[in-house]
Amino acid sequence: MYDETEEPREGGELRQIVEMGSSVVTNRHGTVHCLTIIGQIEGHMVLPGNTKTTKYEHVLPLLASVEESDEVDGLLLLLNTVGGDIEAGLGIAELVAGMTKPTATLVLGGGHSIGVPLAVCGKRTFIVPSASMTIHPVRMGGTVINAPATYRYFERMQERIVDFVARNSRISGEKFRELMLSVGDMANDVGSVIYGKEAVALGLIDRIGSLGDALDSLYRMMEEK
Repeated sequence: MYDETEEPREGGELRQIVEMGSSVVTNRHGTVHCLTIIGQIEGHMVLPGNTKTTKYEHVLPLLASVEESDEVDGLLLLLNTVGGDIEAGLGIAELVAGMTKPTATLVLGGGHSIGVPLAVCGKRTFIVPSASMTIHPVRMGGTVINAPATYRYFERMQERIVDFVARNSRISGEKFRELMLSVGDMANDVGSVIYGKEAVALGLIDRIGSLGDALDSLYRMMEEK
């Protein structure tokens, strides 16, 4: 993953940033891999070419390489996502949450829908004051076959999200579910939109902070490890 013998170092890093939305930086603290989760998280269906996406088939092996690499000491996840495919998003979040290396997440702009589990999957989580997070029930569309069974399937999928968020943050499952089902906070829908300080007050995110704060926390974890 980090063998750059086939091309100049600067050219390889630039290509990685352009194609993968990630970069690897080494300084006196160690080596940090910075990965972005942007736009819509793409699942099994390929989205239109004019849609900014994060492709899970790229992210999953990259995360596995980061975990196994002797050259990387920590992972910084930068998020500005509208959400997307539930299972792809949960898969990425579970992989990050299960990493043994120091990890930090930073919500910039938005961490909406399935972006919420991704926002809380790091060992330390941050959000800028202006960022927002949308929490809503799992939505369904298209033809519904055998309605009771379909509703049960969506309900169980929703509980998987609630369970993950409760396990990886300080918010309770009951409170998170309450935010999901809140009426009146969103136009034409149920759910909640929360902002930086509120996300911290609710226990969803650890701290208000920006890039420097997230990096400082990551460096401290790297030194402790």
